[in-house]
Amino acid sequence: MGSIKIKSIVYLLGLVYFILPVAVLAKPNATIVKMRCEYLVNPIGVDVSHPRLTWQMSDDRIGAKQTAYQIFVGTDSTEVANGKGTHWNSSKINSDHQLIKYNGKELAPFTVYFWRVDIWDKDGNKLEDVAISKFETGMKSMSNWQGTWISDVHDVNLKPAPYFRKAFKSAEAKKIKSARAYIAVAGLYELTINGEKVSDHSLDPIYTRFDRRNLYVSYDVTKHLKNGENVLGVLLGNGWYNHQSTAVWFFEKAPWRNRPTFCMDTRITYEDGSVEVISTDRNWKTALSPVIFNSIYTAEHYDARLEQANWDKPGFDDKKWKSAIFRSAPSQNIVSQMLHPIRQVEELKAKVRKFNDSTYVFSLAKNISGVSKLKVKGERGTVIRLKHGERLLKNGKVDLSNIDYHFRPTDDKDPFQTDIFILSGNGEETFMPRFNYKGFQYVEVTSSQPITLTEQSLTAYFMHSDVPASGKVSSSNQTLDKIWEATNSSYLANLFGYPTDCPQREKNGWTGDAHIAIETGLYNFDGITIYEKWLADHRDEQQPNGVLPAIIPTGGWGYEWANGPDWTSTIAIIPWNIYLFYGDTTILSDNYKNIKLYVDHLDEISPNGLTTWGLGDWVPVKTKSSVELTSSIYFFVDATILAKTAKLLNKDADYQKYTALASKIKDAINKRYLNKTTGMYASGTQTELSAPLFWGLVPTEYQTKVAENLFKKVEADGFKLDVGLLGTKTILNALSENGYADAAYKIASQETYPSWGWWIVNGATTLYENWNIDAPRDISLNHIMFGEIGAWVYKALGGIKVDPQSPGFKNVLINPHFVEGLNKFSASHESPYGTIISSWEKSKKAISYNLTIPPNSTATVSFDAVKNQKIYLNGKSQKANEINLEAGVYKFKITR
Repeated sequence: MGSIKIKSIVYLLGLVYFILPVAVLAKPNATIVKMRCEYLVNPIGVDVSHPRLTWQMSDDRIGAKQTAYQIFVGTDSTEVANGKGTHWNSSKINSDHQLIKYNGKELAPFTVYFWRVDIWDKDGNKLEDVAISKFETGMKSMSNWQGTWISDVHDVNLKPAPYFRKAFKSAEAKKIKSARAYIAVAGLYELTINGEKVSDHSLDPIYTRFDRRNLYVSYDVTKHLKNGENVLGVLLGNGWYNHQSTAVWFFEKAPWRNRPTFCMDTRITYEDGSVEVISTDRNWKTALSPVIFNSIYTAEHYDARLEQANWDKPGFDDKKWKSAIFRSAPSQNIVSQMLHPIRQVEELKAKVRKFNDSTYVFSLAKNISGVSKLKVKGERGTVIRLKHGERLLKNGKVDLSNIDYHFRPTDDKDPFQTDIFILSGNGEETFMPRFNYKGFQYVEVTSSQPITLTEQSLTAYFMHSDVPASGKVSSSNQTLDKIWEATNSSYLANLFGYPTDCPQREKNGWTGDAHIAIETGLYNFDGITIYEKWLADHRDEQQPNGVLPAIIPTGGWGYEWANGPDWTSTIAIIPWNIYLFYGDTTILSDNYKNIKLYVDHLDEISPNGLTTWGLGDWVPVKTKSSVELTSSIYFFVDATILAKTAKLLNKDADYQKYTALASKIKDAINKRYLNKTTGMYASGTQTELSAPLFWGLVPTEYQTKVAENLFKKVEADGFKLDVGLLGTKTILNALSENGYADAAYKIASQETYPSWGWWIVNGATTLYENWNIDAPRDISLNHIMFGEIGAWVYKALGGIKVDPQSPGFKNVLINPHFVEGLNKFSASHESPYGTIISSWEKSKKAISYNLTIPPNSTATVSFDAVKNQKIYLNGKSQKANEINLEAGVYKFKITR
């Protein structure tokens, strides 16, 4: 629950209510909802000095809005509930803002703070509703850690993962009030207390550049501890820290590579106020575990014969275990992991095909990122292999040829995407990897001895960063709906605390894929916490001259190839989109110096405003576009974002400087590539025409002609795609934003090659890496890089757009296109102020259009101009084509 409702009404409060004028308190249907701190519900481990507090207003009245607020913050929930803020009382502020940074007394570490917000409605009446929420600080400073970094004596090449345990007695005469565990790990871990896993997270901590920044995770472990004997158990995995598999990105040579290590404080607070801290030191005991190999990239191997029963419970004899050793900290920057964690979000059952007593193939209904869990009985020493892949050979067995060609194994002991499970022979046994995930739809299980498996033997789990859904789309076109679903599946399958390209072959944080898909991500999911973390990764990786690598994080690969502005413009594009969707300037402020450094470097190496640095329109259908044109466009985009950001942050000199730079780049591009006679850019490919239109480079007087040329081009191509990565971002938008929405829909809804629909009718449940499903390479079946269509459906068909002049959907731009060939469409988006709903349905003579604008928002509604069109709003004729609306639910009827 994000807030706690105060139900009890004492006599005095009731008396006050009775004697106050009726108009003083707002109607009871107006409430405060979705209270968040740092975009999380009741977070633990808040270390920022001025955490962001957000809330929404639930009020179904027309024109509902907030006119004032007052925030109370303190450590006593009762006092806060009664309107007393010992740490901050903002006083009443006449403002409609619902994103406020804490501005009270300095926050102490390890402290729970309760907060309450009162708001006044459109009539100036204070809401009756009283709700409180809370957040809890963490370490706040490196100096507050008491534990030391520890590991075992082995080096980076030893494959078995280490166990660590600490037995201790809590004070038996005292009652435990609360307990928190704070753990920082270089590598991965699983934490247990008295034999129970303390959370449902997977693959903690999230991957960072370990020699520059490490994340610690905070847990409420009160329920796991007991008075008397307790045992803390930690199993360490390699993750990206000790990459023992070999591939073309050379993570095995990363400068940070070492044997996994960790630091941990378990802080127990008793009812009498006393505090006891159990910390990591040399008194922890360690031994090797049954996890005999683990690789985040390939798989996990487990030998059940090596299990030590109850190793993490009281009473276990650890006399043969060794003492832990001290290790230096991997970095001097240990910060709290404040983001939605990776979880096993969805359980999937599988169908099974038996080939013989030692070979089975399990098939899922869709392609996922995640793990499989096997339950099996067999003889001791039986070796079972679980090979995970996205497609099958003609003989029905798993085919890895589309995803293993960047793998460079040095022997046969690390098979790609293949878990190995060695049975103990002790009845039914269960195996599921802890420190790995894969991309797969099929699992081929082979055994060294006959075994019996059924459909109940294997379960799969879809894993990803567990970001809340914030959008929903449905239409009368089943293929379009499946494209949207496949896009979301690929987006989630490539979100593991940072956006990746694919969950099998690489798992890399490819920059180009991420900025192409940023709007898709933000329309559909509440992903700000992931992107703020990833932009911190950008700051860690940026070189002093401003250069960024193509993949982030990286062990060093990517600074020499594929890192031009068409890819690494993530440094500007992603913060700008976060600002547009959330109305929050924090990410722009945090990254301003980095954006400036990056643009300055581009300016230094491109004095004429043009650059050839970049990959260009990656994996096009058939036609190659000018790299200089597309890379120079992204140079323009970056300079433009920097200028706008400078204005927002009141940096006037920078605003003037970078506005002039953007103008210079725009003029250089148009001078070189725009034929003013024909209205054609470069050679006139779909990408070369749509990119200047979408990114705002076409001079006003030429926009109509360039758009017409684009339409003629796609018409000549049979309304089929002829673009690559960069063109998929621009083609549909450029058409629908320039009078050719019908053409854009024809492309989007195609079911023949090349198209998104071609994948769907051929059985795809995720997006592919290549338009050609029979391509010999670059054919991962779970790639997000062509995923802009997942945002386009909201912008073009739903007509829901951000307003740069009033970001965060404070004012919503609404311009739905009622395209030919589609009879019904609905889109909803959960904005910072509430749910926006845009839905329409055609009949023979009219279009019914319904629109919901949430409280404290407004909307500017416009419709495409059509001859003899009449617009009715709630039954009343509208003369203006552009209509300004307050919050509320509206019904339009459009006749044509």
